[in-house]
Amino acid sequence: MQILVTGAAGFIGAFLCKRLLENSDDIIVGLDNLNDYYDVSLKKARLDMLDSYKNFTFIKGDISDKTFIDNLFEKEHFDIVVNLAAQAGVRYSIDNPDIYIKSNIIGFYNILEACRHYPVKHLVFASSSSVYGGNVKTPFSTDDKVDNPVSLYAATKKSDELLAHAYSKLYNIPATGLRFFTVYGPMGRPDMAYFSFANKLIKGQNIEIFNFGKCERDFTYIDDIVEGIIRVILKAPTKKDGEDGLPIPPYKIYNIGNNHPESLLDFVRILSKELIRVGALKNDFNVESYMKLVPMQKGDVPVTFADTSDFEKDFGFKPATSLEEGLRKFAEWFYSFIK
Repeated sequence: MQILVTGAAGFIGAFLCKRLLENSDDIIVGLDNLNDYYDVSLKKARLDMLDSYKNFTFIKGDISDKTFIDNLFEKEHFDIVVNLAAQAGVRYSIDNPDIYIKSNIIGFYNILEACRHYPVKHLVFASSSSVYGGNVKTPFSTDDKVDNPVSLYAATKKSDELLAHAYSKLYNIPATGLRFFTVYGPMGRPDMAYFSFANKLIKGQNIEIFNFGKCERDFTYIDDIVEGIIRVILKAPTKKDGEDGLPIPPYKIYNIGNNHPESLLDFVRILSKELIRVGALKNDFNVESYMKLVPMQKGDVPVTFADTSDFEKDFGFKPATSLEEGLRKFAEWFYSFIK
């Protein structure tokens, strides 16, 4: 098969490409605009990891460029499209809304249009746990109403789900959206809390714990996310007609999370322990003295908690990497990264 992975230089995209390349002879085309939202050298390092694979091609380009996307689809005739390209970050969206509309709305629309005119067997796209907004019912289920986003980022991701559903219905495009829950691991995004915490702790700087420490996150290790995507790629929603003779949209939404929220305070303690273990922090480092408890910030939520029962039932997989194991692997990579 020929598979397009957009956002291929991103955290999830790069590791997905690596896994696909390791386990198949499929032709993988990676697309990324290599923007400078965070250190481009890290994105290039991820691409270097894929360089040795003969069945991998990287193309620099932007999904918000409709002509470019149309030409690419016309030339390549992809079997599968995995759209991971997006402007990420909840807080960044508050001050920089334009890029979210350009990438997450217009860019995704261009992908949908291309899948319409150059049909694919399956479109898999990244959504986010942020669509649950101020939801107070836990765990978060895909059956829950998600009409109350608390950030522009969340609103764009919910919009993507609606757009994909409409295109799936109108043009019979098999589409699966995945709501990711706080993905972490080696070579992750520097703007994510765990990366920022590690950076500040080794510099002896205080770290801010929002909502006065009463925050919980459903941290999901990168390998579990990639395993979930791989299983989804291979099982597109079935095309079938309804009683009215019209297509029932071959469309699904799933959560991919650890199904186990962790206290942010415990998370920081485990992170510091693993940083001590690898030698990035001194043995007598007292992380408690560096924690600053502060109020909740705009666009944030106190708890994320994934109900993954549908995913487990349909794909026979449930993320299971413990926080200790995941942060140990991150700490080992991080210490080698900063040396």
